[in-house]
Amino acid sequence: MKFLIVGAGRVGMRTARVLREEGHEAVIVEADEQKVSRLESEGFDVVHGDGADEETLLAQDLDGVDGLAALTGDLLTNLVACMVGKHLGCRTVMRVDDDDREYPVRKYSADVDEVIYPERLGAIAAKNALVGGNVRAVADIAQNLQLVQLTVSAESPMRGYSLSEIELPADARMLAFGKADGQLALPDPDQSLEVGDRVVVIADFDVLREVEQILVGDRAAAAAGGA
Repeated sequence: MKFLIVGAGRVGMRTARVLREEGHEAVIVEADEQKVSRLESEGFDVVHGDGADEETLLAQDLDGVDGLAALTGDLLTNLVACMVGKHLGCRTVMRVDDDDREYPVRKYSADVDEVIYPERLGAIAAKNALVGGNVRAVADIAQNLQLVQLTVSAESPMRGYSLSEIELPADARMLAFGKADGQLALPDPDQSLEVGDRVVVIADFDVLREVEQILVGDRAAAAAGGA
């Protein structure tokens, strides 16, 4: 598959490297001449130009591009690049660095396929590393939704119950389940919940604590410090 990456900063470079390692073709648009020279020396296909310039983008034959990721640190550049890409049928991904802009971004960029917040993802990873315990945040799905993985402890009030017997709050859903020595899979209602088993849940922030208490138990949830 072929992808266009707008911006060769930290996020853009890592994305391009991962795509290349997985056998995809990645073309990078970058305005900084020094970065362009460095990328070319590393064997990347680089275009020296402004990612918000329509002519620069159209020159990349976007009709033949599977996806465009606008990953610069400038919101306007990212938005313009995504609008051009979307108009020509590309899947689009837009980077946003400021959480305070989430509402207007989602309101006025409804045509963008995905909006990502690298700082938020980094904060989730740092929180997991610092806190440890039985509750690990996986991702913020939206401003009020979080995906979490919970590990069943000896203090879980549902230990020994089958998955079909577990009643989560209305604003929470079980998405995956894995035994302590197995892989995550779709939940089987007949499987029982034992110490060390893992449950992946999507939940509203308002009910996360209740979900932890149900699946992990008070003591373990308190030790983990919450999600």
